[in-house]
Amino acid sequence: MKIWIEGMRPKTLIASISPVLLGTVVAHGNGAFRLSIFLATLLFALAVQVGTNFANDYIDFLKGADTKERKGPRRLVQSGAVSVKTMRRVTWGVFSVAAMTGLYLMQVGGWQIGALALLAILCGYLYTAGPFSLSYLGLGDLFVLIFFGPVATAGAAYLQMGTLSSIAIIVGFAPGLLSTALIALNNLRDIEQDRRVNKRTLPVRFGSRFGRWEAALCLILPSLIPLYLFQLTHTHLLSLIAMGSAAFAFPLIRSLFSKGEIAPLFPKVGKILTLYTLLFTAGWMSS
Repeated sequence: MKIWIEGMRPKTLIASISPVLLGTVVAHGNGAFRLSIFLATLLFALAVQVGTNFANDYIDFLKGADTKERKGPRRLVQSGAVSVKTMRRVTWGVFSVAAMTGLYLMQVGGWQIGALALLAILCGYLYTAGPFSLSYLGLGDLFVLIFFGPVATAGAAYLQMGTLSSIAIIVGFAPGLLSTALIALNNLRDIEQDRRVNKRTLPVRFGSRFGRWEAALCLILPSLIPLYLFQLTHTHLLSLIAMGSAAFAFPLIRSLFSKGEIAPLFPKVGKILTLYTLLFTAGWMSS
């Protein structure tokens, strides 16, 4: 059990939890909330992320991107803790959970939700798999920004409200950007190894300085979203407390440009995303 929990990369799962919670909070502010839908949406999002993590674990190993030289936390297949065959089976098992949950959500939200769920699952697998995988083409950042951001928040709100919320879309860019910061840091850490296997991430394509600026912007821009929402709606004043997360982002950015070790920054980004989520949720629901 400990091995599989490790493979889920639990410190990153806030990337799934945050947009679903924020989208549901927006819907709750409009008088719409059903616990069963919230839990199903959360299960779907977590299953897609865990399935993507498991697929990444064994496919990167098969493609030669994960070797003994990798700098990050160990991967289950590369380390020999789990065989490729077992990991492949578990990956499809997790994606099957996502698919079944997606079918339930389609019954709630219609074929549009079903199509979106299918696209999310396919993109999760194709993030690493196939000859034109998203991460190897440098499109992984865009996938994370969109699907762990506005798509997730708008989808969660739509399932509760039955209508598409522009506010939920805007809200979603905050978790999307902070999750993309994690991807940018991951790509910076692995830049040399990715070059050797022709994994064309953004830092490989445009250099490490580009990757550092990408991560920095993804850390700062979320703090401006509550201010933009307040200027747009003139409501939910207390949600501005989420801007306080920037106070923790600035020291991290200084560390990033000091060109020190990247690995210690990962848990700090996860904490900033958690803090932002909690502050925004508390502020939105209190005003």
